Amino acid sequence: MATTPRIRWLIPALLLLGWLVIGGVTAPYAGKLSSVATNDNSAFLPASAESTEVNDMLAGFTDSDTVPAIVIAERPSGLTPADTEFLTTATAPLAGTEGFGPEFSPPIPSQDGQAAQMFIPIAAEGEPADHVEDLRNALASPPEGLTVLVTGPAGQIADLGEAFAGIDGLLLLVAGVVVMLILFVVYRSPILPFVVIISAIFALGLASGLVYLLASGDILELNGQSQGILFILVFGAATDYALLLVSRFREELTRSDDKYASIRAAWRGTIEPISASAGTVILGVLCLLFSDLNSNRSLGPVAAIGIAASFIASMTFLPAALVLLGRTAFWPLAPKHTDSSEPSSTHRFWAAIADRVATRPRAIWIGTLVVLLIGAAFAPTFKADGVAQTDYFLGSVDSVEGAEIQAQHFDAGSGSPTWIIADAPQGTAVLDAVRGVDGVASAELVQDGGNPTVVDGKVAVQATLTDTADSLAAQDTVVAIRDAVHPIPDADALVGGTTAIDLDTRTTAIHDRNLIIPIVLVVVLVVLMLLLRSIAAPVLLLATTVISFAATLGVGALVFNGLFDFAGADPVVPLFAFVFLVALGIDYNIFLMTRVREEALTHGTRDGMLRGLTATGGVITSAGVVLAATFAALAVIPLLFLAQIAFLVAFGVLVDTLIVRTLLVPALTLDIGKRVWWPSALSR
Repeated sequence: MATTPRIRWLIPALLLLGWLVIGGVTAPYAGKLSSVATNDNSAFLPASAESTEVNDMLAGFTDSDTVPAIVIAERPSGLTPADTEFLTTATAPLAGTEGFGPEFSPPIPSQDGQAAQMFIPIAAEGEPADHVEDLRNALASPPEGLTVLVTGPAGQIADLGEAFAGIDGLLLLVAGVVVMLILFVVYRSPILPFVVIISAIFALGLASGLVYLLASGDILELNGQSQGILFILVFGAATDYALLLVSRFREELTRSDDKYASIRAAWRGTIEPISASAGTVILGVLCLLFSDLNSNRSLGPVAAIGIAASFIASMTFLPAALVLLGRTAFWPLAPKHTDSSEPSSTHRFWAAIADRVATRPRAIWIGTLVVLLIGAAFAPTFKADGVAQTDYFLGSVDSVEGAEIQAQHFDAGSGSPTWIIADAPQGTAVLDAVRGVDGVASAELVQDGGNPTVVDGKVAVQATLTDTADSLAAQDTVVAIRDAVHPIPDADALVGGTTAIDLDTRTTAIHDRNLIIPIVLVVVLVVLMLLLRSIAAPVLLLATTVISFAATLGVGALVFNGLFDFAGADPVVPLFAFVFLVALGIDYNIFLMTRVREEALTHGTRDGMLRGLTATGGVITSAGVVLAATFAALAVIPLLFLAQIAFLVAFGVLVDTLIVRTLLVPALTLDIGKRVWWPSALSR
């Protein structure tokens, strides 16, 4: 008789032991992901981009293994000889050392005599941010009254790295604390929140270890934004899956004295919706593989790995821990076995909501739809045509302040030239065409000994733009240069450089957005049809999710354009928001409708909807709040892109949870009736 109980606890104990080993091996990799991440825009472009082709050709004309740092110094009353001497003597010891080019430019004074700039070549390989930090430290004690800042492409890389530095520590800390607080409120237990958090930590360790191995092996590109989204996705998804399993386990414990039977019933009752949820999100994010932009394409497998790890941990470690703890996990409010059919207080609340929806379903779905459409009406005002790199940062950073000072005293594009590569016989014609473009301050052929440098039959034109290299105005100038040189016969001219890289990144992102959104819709629709064995219900669910996204985008436009006065948004912001909101937002409809279908098989569609909404209302709302809170934690990273994603996904998840899933979908289902399951047998 003792053998069976021993075997029953042995399997969960072995699962826990296995996860302790997995956690011990993989957990340290969460803190190492930054070491294999890159934040250089040129690494994100497809090989077919024009600027990428130019970058590959530049090796013969210039040192393409370096990225320029621009030292900008300003004294409004006029520079003194001591200021110039300081710039020279402070930077001279770095020349030729590890990470720095052998020669630095001398201080170049501005025409008004109030500023000077120096061009410092920094190695592009390795850690350019570390070398920028060395340069900034060398210039940290200027003469009184002299402002010295490091800007240029190298300065921006360093500041981006500094902004992303909070991902390993601050982001995880904030997300973990927020989730813990919510779980304490939901469970009113000091034990269960820690079990759920440990499950999420194990999932994050597993995902981080896999991503680290793939990134270090150059199988995929990892960048700061993908790393941040990975952390948030794992915490949010693992907690959501845990909420659903724990809720069903508590429900089963009230029906049985046997905790092993209860966990089996809970696992069987949740494996389908959780599997469908995870599968939908995985397939949705993998649609990013159709992207031409490397940074978008790499996010797909990174996010998919995170969701898969969350699913595995939630369906193996968590049930093992729950069954060993049993009712103790819910202490001090442990569920008791009772034959009473009296619903809990939580169920009574959601039963009242269900009854309210059932009394006037048509009025409720029309009213909620009108509210969502009002928000959606502002979606066309969402500005997502790109922003200057200096607008990426929230708050003040040296590279942005330095670029502003440089633009006041110099041709703003100096130090970050635009390059034009063309066939040698047409070099002069290309040079003349470039000089004739508005926005070009100067242009010269690269020369060697007074003659144009020719490499493989090509010459290079170096152009300095009047606008800051990372500005949208400079990108417009690059477009004009391309329009001017591309038609020149037999020139085969290509335009690249820092500004062209930003332009091609923006253009490719817009292409990706227009391509991937329809693909995601088709994939999610097919998954829902297979899950619900219906056509009508999946179309209905997807339509409500799309309307919810449009309303979220409209509210985002009002907030970003008005309240925060943002300069705009990167084209990938609405793409990422769409992918996550459709994939994650449909989760809550999956959780609801799978339970409704289960109940409808026995009680009919009307009673099935009321029972399903009553049973899942509390857990789905808790899951939505947790996911919204975890995505909101992205806002602690002081970057415009992540702050906008944080708002859109958090707000959109709350709309899906509190309005779409609570009111709109139930009211529509009740109004349509059993026809919602067409063409399955339930519709008849």
